[in-house]
Amino acid sequence: MTDPFIPPITEDDIANYLANTPDFFDRHASVLASVQLSSPHGQRAVSLQERQAELLRDKIKGLELKAADMIRHGQDNSAIADRLQRWTRELLRTREARDLPEVAAREIATQFLVPQVAIKVWDVAPAFMTLACAQGASEDVKAFSSSLSRPYCGSNPGLEAAGWLDDPKAVASMALIPLRTAAGSPAFGLLVLGSPEAQRFAADMGTDFLERMGELTSAALSRLRP
Repeated sequence: MTDPFIPPITEDDIANYLANTPDFFDRHASVLASVQLSSPHGQRAVSLQERQAELLRDKIKGLELKAADMIRHGQDNSAIADRLQRWTRELLRTREARDLPEVAAREIATQFLVPQVAIKVWDVAPAFMTLACAQGASEDVKAFSSSLSRPYCGSNPGLEAAGWLDDPKAVASMALIPLRTAAGSPAFGLLVLGSPEAQRFAADMGTDFLERMGELTSAALSRLRP
């Protein structure tokens, strides 16, 4: 008769016992030889050794996929770093401050394959007030830019800044990157990136790289400031 006060043995108890008693199958080799398991690749039964080999192959395959993914991400990051270096080099090679907005926008489009790019700046020095990039930003846009703690990414809901692009109607997603002299300071400009691909600048994407792009653009265009 089973003692009602003794809890029944569970599968976890058996698993823990076998895991902590490695010499069990040394003492019961016949049990090990007779164990039959179902294969995940069909209905046939396989031995314990075969099942272990299948698990090991699956583990190796998973590790290979992870390694390939790491290599791909490393290659992607290396390519981005190369493009960023070429873009920064062009900014550094620009002698005339008034040429910087055009160079920055052109090289972003070229190096990062962004179909449409626009830059607007305000509160610039008197010598640069006649530049095209210093015209057309409303007070609402200036306030909106200063309110951004990080780049805006998402669809094109008819924002005023989208109108600065060459073909706003072709833009399915966009990024708005505030330009600042320092973190937390009011924005003195806005960098606008537009793409016909809805997922190019998705609302849930990471913005670390766009923030770095904004910092570099801000540093270059600070030469237009008073």
